[in-house]
Amino acid sequence: MAEVLVLVEHTDGDVKKVTLELLTLARRLGEPSAVLIGSDSAPGVYDRAKAALAEHGAAKVYVTQDPEVSSYLTAPTAEVLAQLVEQSSPAAVLLASSTDGKEIAARLAVKTGSGVITDATDVAGEGGSPVAEQQVFGGSTIVRSKVGHGTPIITVRPNSTPPEAAPADATREDVTVTLSEAARGARITDRVVEEKGERPELSAAAIVVSGGRGVGSADKFSVIEALADSLGAAVGASRAVTDAGWYPHQHQVGQTGKTVSPQLYVAAGISGAIQHRAGMQTSKTIVAINKDPEAPIFELVDFGVVGDLHQVVPALTDEVTKRKA
Repeated sequence: MAEVLVLVEHTDGDVKKVTLELLTLARRLGEPSAVLIGSDSAPGVYDRAKAALAEHGAAKVYVTQDPEVSSYLTAPTAEVLAQLVEQSSPAAVLLASSTDGKEIAARLAVKTGSGVITDATDVAGEGGSPVAEQQVFGGSTIVRSKVGHGTPIITVRPNSTPPEAAPADATREDVTVTLSEAARGARITDRVVEEKGERPELSAAAIVVSGGRGVGSADKFSVIEALADSLGAAVGASRAVTDAGWYPHQHQVGQTGKTVSPQLYVAAGISGAIQHRAGMQTSKTIVAINKDPEAPIFELVDFGVVGDLHQVVPALTDEVTKRKA
């Protein structure tokens, strides 16, 4: 059975959920091999990551300990993967569809002369070749694509599939790489740890509560935050909200913001323009709250509430809080 390389996303050995999803998908295509890269992959980090990787099917874990790899931007990671592609001739390479993941995928495709598919929402094997499902043209069309040349390189949106356990050995194999001069073109000179609250990261959250222009002002956005906190959700916002300065731009959901695919997406005061829908319509369950019964968002939802969000959302928050008590 051919290997399928999966690039591990982790923080000091704490494996992110999207990696477990990728390992689950990789098992449809062959035997998953995880790739753990960077100076964080020092002794001890592999031991912390091994349990999660083994539980979800990683037969092998390639580990790169060279601190120089993490001293530069994404180019060294692409070179490590290119070396592994040449060495193992995998059936595919799967990466998270993040900003870094898509850049690494593009660089890897150029280095290996391979085709690349980004923002896949599903991956399956068909006739010995991986087939990726994508939503294109602002989410209006679903297509199934194959790579026609080289090693299929596919980035997958977080929350596209639930992680499924399938215990394996996760045997460690150390990898040494010699970086080219091109990979040293942009060095990281400083790192700043971003202060984060208790809310989950937007792109990977299982539940997202987003507010739109209907919220009314920055001060009134607290009703969105309160509902999100009661649900253990991330907070999102429409472009109109972030452009108005009501909420930080890193929380924008949409075609020019972040793409999310949570189990539950709550849109409050969002009309549902196509640009916003492109960033959230792969959500498993969508709930909309809007006082305009003709709002386009209602064409997309599983459940809709026509009403003033400043009455509906606080009542919903109270009910969630009561049921959790």
